[in-house]
Amino acid sequence: MNPSQFRVVALPVLMSGLLLAACQNGAASDTSPVISKTNGADSSTRLTRSELATFDEPWAMAFLPDGRLLVTEKRGQLKLFDPKTGHVGTVSGVPSVAYGGQGGLGDVVLHPSFAYNHSVYLSFVEKGSDDTRGAVVYRATLETDAQGDGKLTGGQVLWRQVPKVSGEGHYSHRILFSPDGKMFISSGERQKFTPAQDMNTNLGKILRLNDDGSVPNDNPFADQGDIAKQVWTLGHRNILGLAFNPKDGKLYENEMGPRGGDEFNVIERGKNYGYPIVSDGDHYSGRSIPDHKTRPEFRAPLMTWTPVISPSSLMFYTGKLIPSWTGDALISGLSSEAIVRVRVENGTAREVERIDMGERIRDLAQAPDGALWVLQDGNDAKLLRMAP
Repeated sequence: MNPSQFRVVALPVLMSGLLLAACQNGAASDTSPVISKTNGADSSTRLTRSELATFDEPWAMAFLPDGRLLVTEKRGQLKLFDPKTGHVGTVSGVPSVAYGGQGGLGDVVLHPSFAYNHSVYLSFVEKGSDDTRGAVVYRATLETDAQGDGKLTGGQVLWRQVPKVSGEGHYSHRILFSPDGKMFISSGERQKFTPAQDMNTNLGKILRLNDDGSVPNDNPFADQGDIAKQVWTLGHRNILGLAFNPKDGKLYENEMGPRGGDEFNVIERGKNYGYPIVSDGDHYSGRSIPDHKTRPEFRAPLMTWTPVISPSSLMFYTGKLIPSWTGDALISGLSSEAIVRVRVENGTAREVERIDMGERIRDLAQAPDGALWVLQDGNDAKLLRMAP
């Protein structure tokens, strides 16, 4: 859907008693209007936006059961933010990462049984030989202390991109646990195109593993070799958002297209999503790529964006604090500097709202109280809270 089709509505900022305790402890609130573009499907929600903390090149965040927040920074720092005090602590024991380009420390996810085993999963980039790099997924035990800091112990690498290749882009390396406890990993094609269709590599794929990194015996390509048996779907480019939709139980993803054609997909076992054979965008060189509709044997996206939104994360909003959002997908946008709200109904998807944030947005998370927490991208990036 073209953004020019939307009407612009300036939403007043409502100062209310719902601001977090962090704001009461000195974090500044942003009193500039929140701008929304909507196609009129439903009325826009008026929001207040408050600043909670600042981070250096943050990439991902995850709430602990006690309400504190883990935040990764690309250079290799894992931070622990306490919204009650505003304190930002440091978690030691993070392995050395290969920082540069799109690489560094990436995702952070809690094990589904974190309350009992305290296991945390990280993705990051490591160096190989001859100036090559690749993403890994790493599991460790998190211990926190009374000073608001922490440490990782007993860490081990559970999965690696194969092969390591040159360049510093398209690692993807998002991690997600399914309701049945399986671990899904997005693995970008590393700007090499053809590996997305090569079952001898795990690049350009979505992988499904057990929580210890072993391979489930019911994966679709389990009998086709050690690499292929990891694969759940293939034919992907740069997958930066993975989320299960509680309404239909299905897995969804968003990925960056080339020059145009950013995608929102429902992920189905064993399907081929066509990249680089098909795309609704074209190569940056100007060379054309056939559109999805020309090759019906590949699974087509539910929707695409040209101009692109540069999707960087994906979540489904399940809270009640912002009722007009409940059940919708929320996508953070980099070049679009926006939060894009997508409604999934009856096997279709459509954009229903775009919130202009005025900054590149890296990640989104739903807080325990139903507020939306937003991580900006880049140096001195703000962590924001948005709520009615």
